[in-house]
Amino acid sequence: MDAPVIVVGAGPAGMMLAGELRLAGVAVIVLERLERRTGESRGLGFTARTLETFDQRGILARFGDIERSTLGHFGGLPLDFGVLDGACQAAKTVPQSVTETHLEEWATGLGADVRRGHEVLSVHDDGETVAVEVRGPGGTHTLRAAWLVGCDGGRSTVRKAAGFDFPGTAATMEMFLADIKGIELKPRMIGETLPGGMVMVGPLPGGTTRIVVCERGTPPRRREAPPSFEEVAAAWQRLTGEDISAAEPVWVSAFGDAARQVTEYRRGRVLLAGDAAHIHLPAGGQGMNTGIQDAVNLGWKLASVVRGRAPLALLDTYHGERHPVGRRLLMNTRAQGLLFLSGAEVQPLRDSLRELMAYEDVARHLAAMVTGLEITYDVGKGGHPLLGRRMPGLELDGPGGRTSAAVLLRPARGVLLDLADNPRLRQRAAAWGDRVDTVTARPAAAAGGELPDDTTALLIRPDGYVAWAAPGSHHDLPMALERWFGPA
Repeated sequence: MDAPVIVVGAGPAGMMLAGELRLAGVAVIVLERLERRTGESRGLGFTARTLETFDQRGILARFGDIERSTLGHFGGLPLDFGVLDGACQAAKTVPQSVTETHLEEWATGLGADVRRGHEVLSVHDDGETVAVEVRGPGGTHTLRAAWLVGCDGGRSTVRKAAGFDFPGTAATMEMFLADIKGIELKPRMIGETLPGGMVMVGPLPGGTTRIVVCERGTPPRRREAPPSFEEVAAAWQRLTGEDISAAEPVWVSAFGDAARQVTEYRRGRVLLAGDAAHIHLPAGGQGMNTGIQDAVNLGWKLASVVRGRAPLALLDTYHGERHPVGRRLLMNTRAQGLLFLSGAEVQPLRDSLRELMAYEDVARHLAAMVTGLEITYDVGKGGHPLLGRRMPGLELDGPGGRTSAAVLLRPARGVLLDLADNPRLRQRAAAWGDRVDTVTARPAAAAGGELPDDTTALLIRPDGYVAWAAPGSHHDLPMALERWFGPA
């Protein structure tokens, strides 16, 4: 074999997955059709959950000082993420090109083999290995791996070649997106609904302005090239009456409101993550973030199987956990599209939802949905409130001084937090010491209400989700350790 794992696509999901695999000591080849990064801004910023994930891998520091905010929206209706407990801020105005650069530097620094200018032509899974026919600078050749992961976007070659079903709804309209310079426009950060459609305006670094134009009644087109800026400017003028034709276009693109999701995230030895598995209206910038979270969920599980530490059944939990997340993503983005992009007939619904969002419970529900902080996985029954949920960014005091749950997760290993200095607990976990770090510590005084006072121990998966807690889990500790980390 050429590598245990081949990843197709060097976007955020592909590079995040490559880095996760390398942290676990698994060799990975990343195949990317493009010869170089495009530098296009695309998705802006990342959600609170992705911000936490980057912190848990030590990636966040690479971004330097970034603008953070609790302000967001749901379908164009203002929403304050500050209603959530704990980490609730999102990173703003970070172009996707910057995110991709940092992720690629991180993954290649860990030893990922990234091969640009390599296009996948065909895929064959024989049940034991996967053969990938590739056209590269040296001609056409075949690579073989134990596992293949398609992170190659909404038009995924891997998805099509491996025969995944991709049901859903086709696009009903076309929207324009452009980054422009040399013109001043009034900010419309969460968008403005107009009689003929919707427009959005927001600042980007370097004096660039991002605009989005949605003109109702515009049929979708299958484009082989981006639209001209003249098309964008004409649509903008029809909607707003403003002439932006003198602006300098930096990047222009078109997108639609298609909503599709594969029926299974794994077929044999081929898996999908990110836009290859789900496409939707880019409402609230959730797509890139969901793809990154797909990769973090998959990475440690695939590495455990590759290294022979866990059975194939662990990979079944990837589909079991992430398919419902993707399904919910399509649901909420379609709802936002109806609110945001429909005409006056939907105004009563907008007004009603605006009234409901004044209630804190409703605001919390919607904020948790679009930030990814609501996600709860089935890790077994029990009454502890953190079971199956993300581990808060808890500050901890231990023998080595002040640390945090995020810092402890940076090696991408399991973490057993012994919060009661319990020798018996540590003894029972010792047999998993090659894959789980046991840390004796206590919550810092500043931890506040992030953790129930009677909590004596927590088992945290490498992706930052709590798999077991004491008291509160019905399973005992060895059972939880074996389920998530394989036999001792």
